[in-house]
Amino acid sequence: MPTTPAPVISHPAPTAAAPAPSAELSLEERLAFINAAMTVRLDEAALAYEVNTAHIPTEPVDLGDVVSVPLTPTLQPPTPYPTPVAAVLQRAHHRLLTGGWCSGALVDEDGARCMLGAIRIEARGDSGLEAGAAAVLLDAIRRKFGDVDSVPSFNDAHRSGRVPMRMLDQAADLADTRGF
Repeated sequence: MPTTPAPVISHPAPTAAAPAPSAELSLEERLAFINAAMTVRLDEAALAYEVNTAHIPTEPVDLGDVVSVPLTPTLQPPTPYPTPVAAVLQRAHHRLLTGGWCSGALVDEDGARCMLGAIRIEARGDSGLEAGAAAVLLDAIRRKFGDVDSVPSFNDAHRSGRVPMRMLDQAADLADTRGF
C-alpha cells in the first residue's frame, strides 16, 4: 500500500504589524487625562479622610466667629435706628466695637465694657431704656442659645467679645423690628 504523504499545513507569515500608536497627544488631550486622573485621586483621598476622621467629634463652626474685620477706634457709628431701645443697643454694640469688651466687670481698668455696662452708659441714665434694652437683649440671646439666666452670665461665659457683640447687633435688629 502506497503511503500518502501527510498534508502540509502552512501558516501564513504575518503581513502587518500591530497598529502603531497615533501621533503624540495634543496638550488638551493630555490635560484632560491628567484632570481625570487627579479627580480620581482626590475622590479617593476625600473618602479616606472621611473614613479616618469619622470617629472624631466636631462642633459646627459659626462663620460669625471666623469672619471678622479689623476693628479700629475710628469706625464711624452706623445710621441710628429710629426706635429708642434699638438705638441704645446699636450704640452699645458700637461702643464695644471701638472701646473694647470685657467680662467679669461692668468696666475694666482699660475702659472696656461688658454688654450690660455698654447698655448702661448708652442709656444715659434712663433706667427704663436700660431695662428695655437688657430685656430685648436677653430675649435675643435666649432665642439663639436657649435658657440663659441673665445678660451678665451670658457675657461672662465667653472668652472673646465676638459673640456678645454679635448678639447686641442682633438684639438691635430685633428691637427695631418690634418697634421698641
